[in-house]
Amino acid sequence: MAHESIVTVTDANFQDTISTSDKPVLVDFWAAWCGPCKMLAPVLDDVAAETSEKLTIGKLNVDENPATSQKYGVMSIPTLLVFKNGEVVKTLVGYMSKKDMLDKLADVL
Repeated sequence: MAHESIVTVTDANFQDTISTSDKPVLVDFWAAWCGPCKMLAPVLDDVAAETSEKLTIGKLNVDENPATSQKYGVMSIPTLLVFKNGEVVKTLVGYMSKKDMLDKLADVL
């Protein structure tokens, strides 16, 4: 079960989600068939629990929302894009531990 602060992002609400947030937005591009994506889900839950004051986390299913994935050139999943003021400021690709993720996000938090 995803942490309650993680939002579902779609092609329809993507622009609103990344441009109206007053804090950085991390979007997890994932798919149900992706093993590393499933492994990353609990890590994201933990990160969301620790950073909900400083970071918005969203999940975008690439199979259901292909337009956004194509727009940002997402070729492999999981890909995590961090947006600030509607612009990509960081890209993380592949599975990583909670510590690695927090270390890599430290400069945007």
